[in-house]
Amino acid sequence: MKKIGYIFLFLLLAATKINAQYQFGGTNAIGLDSNAKLIEFLSAETYNVKKKDSMDFLILVGHVNIKQGKTLLYGDSIILNTTLNTLEGFGKVHINDADSVHTYADFLKYNGNTKKAILRKNVKLTDGRGVLTTDSLDYDVSVKIGSFLKGAKLVRNNTTLTSVEGFYYGVTRDVIFRKKVDLRDPDNHIVTDTLEYNTYSQLANFISPTKINTKTRTIRTSNGNYNLGNRKGYLYDRSSVVDSTYTFIADEMAIDDSLGLGEFRGNAIYRSKDTASFDLIANNIKTNRKKDVLLATELPILFIKQKKDTMLISADTLYVAKITDLPRKMNAARDSVGVLKDTTLNKYFEAFHHVKIYSDSLQATCDSLFYALSDSTIRLLNKPIIWSNDNQITGDTIYMFLNNRKPEQLLVFDNAFAINKVDTTKYFNQLKGNKLNAWFKDGDLVKMKTKGSAENIYFALDEQKKFVGMNHSSAQSIEVSFENNEVSKVVFINQLNGKMSPMGQTTKDELQIKGFKWQENLRPKSKFEILSPKN
Repeated sequence: MKKIGYIFLFLLLAATKINAQYQFGGTNAIGLDSNAKLIEFLSAETYNVKKKDSMDFLILVGHVNIKQGKTLLYGDSIILNTTLNTLEGFGKVHINDADSVHTYADFLKYNGNTKKAILRKNVKLTDGRGVLTTDSLDYDVSVKIGSFLKGAKLVRNNTTLTSVEGFYYGVTRDVIFRKKVDLRDPDNHIVTDTLEYNTYSQLANFISPTKINTKTRTIRTSNGNYNLGNRKGYLYDRSSVVDSTYTFIADEMAIDDSLGLGEFRGNAIYRSKDTASFDLIANNIKTNRKKDVLLATELPILFIKQKKDTMLISADTLYVAKITDLPRKMNAARDSVGVLKDTTLNKYFEAFHHVKIYSDSLQATCDSLFYALSDSTIRLLNKPIIWSNDNQITGDTIYMFLNNRKPEQLLVFDNAFAINKVDTTKYFNQLKGNKLNAWFKDGDLVKMKTKGSAENIYFALDEQKKFVGMNHSSAQSIEVSFENNEVSKVVFINQLNGKMSPMGQTTKDELQIKGFKWQENLRPKSKFEILSPKN
């Protein structure tokens, strides 16, 4: 009788399997999807067949292996509903769709008609690169999309991602994390509300307000991406970068942390935090953090900050780097050149072409400029012109010495020419020589001295500020003193030669020294002319 019983059980199982294959392969009485593939039983240590409420159940226990098409399912025990083509799995459940995506859990509900799985407790999903763990995952095997709503963690090498909700896309290997997203790796800590991460490329996409903390800086953005593998990123929508020495804000940013390079485009703003502070704006700023270099183009403007009367410098190109990395020898302007006791002073600025300078007390133009913080000297090269109140100074080269970033002294080399506008008429005091020094106090010109072929035209005034005459003189050296921006005293030193002519006896040609050129039309009139150039 036992033998007959075993034979009967075998025939019953075979009949059930044959009947199920036939039923799910075509039209069926309970309206199931006629295209759904049958869940097939492959092996188990023990199995049992039960029938309940017109449903056929196959109970499988011990190293259960079943499949549906190319999808393989494993578990400690599985209850298969052969009528509805569904199953429940318990203990070390494993799903694989003949690819690198594997899902594991302690409990599984699976619908063979929709190929949708509900996984609970100790759920793990891995695609060969990243490992996603959670206690609750809904997974669509047909399209390889999983979702979680009660928190999950993704680990990829040294990168860990956590959030409350999310979606996994097995085809693209993208994971979208939502609510309280937290990403950590040895170099970054990212906090946001929504983030897309690719487990293969390690690319993180930011699509909501995001804060990125590194060992040296903080980045804020709401639109962009950063590759945690090659450490390259692109940020948009007025993102910001802040570290201990500077702040960057721009419409667009490109960052390469592997090389220490950056590019900031569109209304880019650089703010320095060091003691020798300066700001920089431009439409394009390129940086090299390893070499501490800035290259600004497209309407760059440098702000040399002061408590009052900040100096603005504009040019076609501005370049900032370390003096110790200067590829050429810097001509000494003061004794402090090369003495860099304060590392914040190890910096220089270069400006090229169409250079303009504006402050309330002084304005200037030239074709190129070099400013070294170590000696607080601005070198104006190629047709420099400086204006201060009603005074204009020109020469082949001009050194402007700063004290607390304010003009303190000018040194003019070769073809020095100083002009002082006497009034709104055609009369100008003039001073010419091979070399000229000028001194400032609180932004006002107080004294000038010229040497070598010195020549002077000075218009004398009476107490009522009426013209008395014109003094045209030459000497080895001439000193001119100013009070309230007006000439108060003229001193001639050695080899004086000159004359005083009444105003009515001077011709037009005698009113000007050879080389006279009043260039008020080139003078920057306001800071808005620097900030909003016409061209």
